[in-house]
Amino acid sequence: MTLRRSADPAVGDQIRARRLLRGWSVRYAASRAGVSHATWSRIERGLQTADNRFMLAGIAGALECAPADLAGAGVPAPDRATAAARAGVLGLRRALVDIDLTEPPAGPAPSMSELRRSAALADALHQACDYAGAARLLPDLLRDLHTETAGPDHLEALRLLCDATHIASTVLRSLGHPADAWLGAERCRDAADATGDPVLRGHAAYALARAAVACGSYQRGQTLAERAVDDLSGHLSRPGGPEVLGSLHLVAALASRCRQRLDDSMDWLTEAARMARRTGETNVMGMFFGPTNVDIWRMSIEADDGDPLRVVEIARRTDPAAIPAGVRQVFYYADTARALTRIGGRDREAIRFLLTAERIAPQHVRTSAELAETIRTLLDRSRRQAGGAEVRALYERMQAN
Repeated sequence: MTLRRSADPAVGDQIRARRLLRGWSVRYAASRAGVSHATWSRIERGLQTADNRFMLAGIAGALECAPADLAGAGVPAPDRATAAARAGVLGLRRALVDIDLTEPPAGPAPSMSELRRSAALADALHQACDYAGAARLLPDLLRDLHTETAGPDHLEALRLLCDATHIASTVLRSLGHPADAWLGAERCRDAADATGDPVLRGHAAYALARAAVACGSYQRGQTLAERAVDDLSGHLSRPGGPEVLGSLHLVAALASRCRQRLDDSMDWLTEAARMARRTGETNVMGMFFGPTNVDIWRMSIEADDGDPLRVVEIARRTDPAAIPAGVRQVFYYADTARALTRIGGRDREAIRFLLTAERIAPQHVRTSAELAETIRTLLDRSRRQAGGAEVRALYERMQAN
């Protein structure tokens, strides 16, 4: 079977315009991205797609812009929640800048019981992919926890700050702001280091590695994950140790795949699966490490430039309901849709999976640069065949009013 993907000329036009703005030749720009000049030229001319995170991130990095700038996902949002999520980025960024632990906090903070409730709510909002709600809540919570780190309950405040900054980093990464996600992960590391807890340090290293990969710094992400694996391996008797270690194996697998180290990536995934059989399904630190999450990670890694038939095979044997959180379920449905789109001839299935993903996590789907290209591919095909109303409606929901 020949696998086909329809390219979007609009993405090629964006790439060409940004290259010409810098006065670069195709050959020079391609060398910066680490792709052949022939591949770059085909993408610019709309003859080849750039719809996986590795290719798009590499080109965006070469052009010194965000992947969303090329994929067209950065348009104004059509619904209030998605617009609010994007609008909340600035406030969240300012809060992360403000909560430097080397600087003295200012002002009173709410009681620890209130801070615990707010932290639990932020976690619940994140798990539901309610990025707008999390972005509204987190700035005040971060500043209040920063203040409380100078109080009598400083150790608990630091632990909660580690959790809250981790959530902030994930929200920012999901909204297409990897550099801000890196700042959040650095604040998470600062809080974890202040506790002296090796498991929290591993948790922070996971956030840093994810942000580094999102920024296109694949070697940095892998180095961070590998160092954290070594550091945490001697602390597996501590609560959360095995789950955090398994999650570090997953991000190491992703970074290896981004670097085209396919055998290394498979080794990391195999080790993560072995650990997941040991831990079973868990919800330690909101990471949901376990056999189901390992399979969802396998799907995400294969969906980009691997075997789409393999993604569909894994999807058949995986029950996403084993993880009671939209933040992981959405990837199961979205990545299955991306794989089905690559296979061709299965567009109706792909649309069904996309609509399920949107129902679970509308803000996530409508702000995803990766899914924007998939939806445009399906839309282009639908214009040439009957029954494209659903994907046209989804595309319109991703655009401005």
